Amino acid sequence: MTQQESLIRALPKVELHLHIEGTLEPEMMFDLARRNGIGLIYGTVEELRAAYDFRNLQSFLDLYYAGAGVLITGQDFYDLTWAYLKRCEADNVVHTEIFFDPQTHTGRGILFETVLSGIRRALKDGKEELGISSRLILSFLRHLSEEEGFKTLEMARPFLDRIDGVGLDSSEVGHPPSNFERLFAECKALGLPRVAHAGEEGPPGYVWEALNLLDVCRIDHGVRALEDGKLVDRLAGTRMPLTVCPYSNVRLKLFERLAEHNLRELLARGLCATLNSDDPAYFGGYLQENYLGCARELALSGEEIVKLVKNGFEASWLDEAEKTRWIGLCDIIAGNYITSDAGGVK
Repeated sequence: MTQQESLIRALPKVELHLHIEGTLEPEMMFDLARRNGIGLIYGTVEELRAAYDFRNLQSFLDLYYAGAGVLITGQDFYDLTWAYLKRCEADNVVHTEIFFDPQTHTGRGILFETVLSGIRRALKDGKEELGISSRLILSFLRHLSEEEGFKTLEMARPFLDRIDGVGLDSSEVGHPPSNFERLFAECKALGLPRVAHAGEEGPPGYVWEALNLLDVCRIDHGVRALEDGKLVDRLAGTRMPLTVCPYSNVRLKLFERLAEHNLRELLARGLCATLNSDDPAYFGGYLQENYLGCARELALSGEEIVKLVKNGFEASWLDEAEKTRWIGLCDIIAGNYITSDAGGVK
């Protein structure tokens, strides 16, 4: 094991861009289908995994939404979330901020409360039994209308004390953030923090819209921001976090190979880039594997690895005391690995 690998495994980590429905592993999909009497078009786990050769974001979403159809009961959502939290425990992920897509489920007759209660129960157990803190972000589907988003917000109103913020996800091209300006203004009036997917397949202009019209506190993805120098200056000057997902970007053909990803340039330009897994069951790697893969293929230095981890804590919705505590621990751990001599991990 290299010193970079040892450093990654030792550091506490945060995940800020994780779709809980995107953690549905093929084995669990088949188990839940059997439990709920649902037929799948794939005969075996191997056939299903073979379908994970995506051409673009939309080809992934088609399979993603179909797979979510096996989630029916509160226990299903609990089991899905608990499996992810156990993976967090194994990867030393101490805090996670999870997206869920209620419209994916309410549109097929599942009650909003069923979805929320199952996820929240698992997050509560994750804190009590595993020591993993969390936040829960309701994401609106941008391929649906703003009016549909308002309907979902109405469903959510009785449960806002159990929802930590809102986001905007799904197919980006042709669905600009500006389509949801009124909805996000209402969420702001309700005191809900806001994030949005932008600058993944969509242009830098979508990032500008998310900043100026939706008043977001984080940009999810944002890798195309480098195409606009003024935007880079804005993001760097405000320390606006970008929740970057390298394995996802490669599997969805934004970059041909991980070695071509622009993560190191994002850091070099002073951006608050963070590392995340997005939909790890579909993209071949949970958070720690994204760190290990990027360290290997991009030749990340020890300092760059630590910077990514500390950026994650900075960008999180933890309170300031918790951020300070975890960042301090990162510095202590880093001091045991990063040295100035030739044997270190600089």
